[in-house]
Amino acid sequence: MARFLAADLKKRIGTLKVALIHDWLTGMRGGEKVLEVFCELFPEAKIFTLVHIKGSVSSTIEALPVETSFIQKLPGAKKRYRSYLPLFPAAIEKFDMRGFDLILSSSHCVAKGVIPHPDALHISYCFTPMRYVWSMYEEYFGKGRVGLIARGLMPLFANYLRVWDSSSAHRVDKFVADSQHVKKRIRRYYGRDADVIYPPVSTEGTYLSEKDEGYFLIVSAFAPYKRVDIAIDAFNRLGERLVVVGTGQDEKRLKKIAGRNIEFHGWVDSDKLMDYYAGCRALVFPGEEDFGIVPLEAQCFGKPVIAYGAGGVLETVNGFWVEGDPESPAENPTGLFFREQTAEALIAAVRRFASLSFDPGVIRQHALGFDREIFKDRIKAYIDRQLSGR
Repeated sequence: MARFLAADLKKRIGTLKVALIHDWLTGMRGGEKVLEVFCELFPEAKIFTLVHIKGSVSSTIEALPVETSFIQKLPGAKKRYRSYLPLFPAAIEKFDMRGFDLILSSSHCVAKGVIPHPDALHISYCFTPMRYVWSMYEEYFGKGRVGLIARGLMPLFANYLRVWDSSSAHRVDKFVADSQHVKKRIRRYYGRDADVIYPPVSTEGTYLSEKDEGYFLIVSAFAPYKRVDIAIDAFNRLGERLVVVGTGQDEKRLKKIAGRNIEFHGWVDSDKLMDYYAGCRALVFPGEEDFGIVPLEAQCFGKPVIAYGAGGVLETVNGFWVEGDPESPAENPTGLFFREQTAEALIAAVRRFASLSFDPGVIRQHALGFDREIFKDRIKAYIDRQLSGR
């Protein structure tokens, strides 16, 4: 471990053998943007992941060698890998970490449960403790979400996964949470402290937009906890135009219940996504996120956010409440919060929004405080301190 004593990480980087552990590589979302920064910091590292769909993530990530688990070879794994959730702990534990000096896991499921060599330093950037069995069990496995057989068996598997998730947290030397919200969860479920470093938001190519093309916008994966269904219900009744960018497991159900005023555009490239942000009236964010990069991406264009007031969004949007005093809004507001995760509450928020005005310049300036380069500098300095301390 003597090579860790140098003061500068850049001088040390060539001598470190680094493993990057990520739950799965199936799309370029917030977690993958964190991993991308890790790949830039450690371009000689090796990535370990449960499942990898080639071409689904950025060229920066694809440039590194990727080792997948046995889940990759199971029937239908590339599309239905979540169905193998009870096997994930065994799959992540089979990765051989011998010879690695530094292990960086970016985890929202099982990545942090990899078994490190005793001499290695394991830092886990945690997006959340496993939401499937802790905070959002009902959203994933409640009535109407899965079949009867899965719903009957899942309580047994969930108990096993909770025990494993909690006990495997002790394999981590240092936790980094992506928000104060997640820090509290790590303390509650793992009994561990965590440092907070907000994840990266790419501001490159963004600009202050004062266009309003008359639509509200959702950018989201169609996972149950995202609650896109609430927005569809609300906008069906409002009759306002809603543009939805994203795909996911709930796509068929969501399209079935959507009215003609709701448009689905699938996943789009970054240039097209920026056009959608720039032209929208406001971003609608009905789910509870651990952090939530999408609201910040919208704010980079000076666009306000209408959000369910829970989770990480309370740290990324300077909002005031629908039920609050209209004469006393938040200072330099960048959005509006509603308290109940219901269509009725969202309808009230959209109607209240119509009577408000926001300063696009103030909104954009707020978002720039979460810039990607700021994250990169902070995480690099953090890793350097932990290495130096050894």
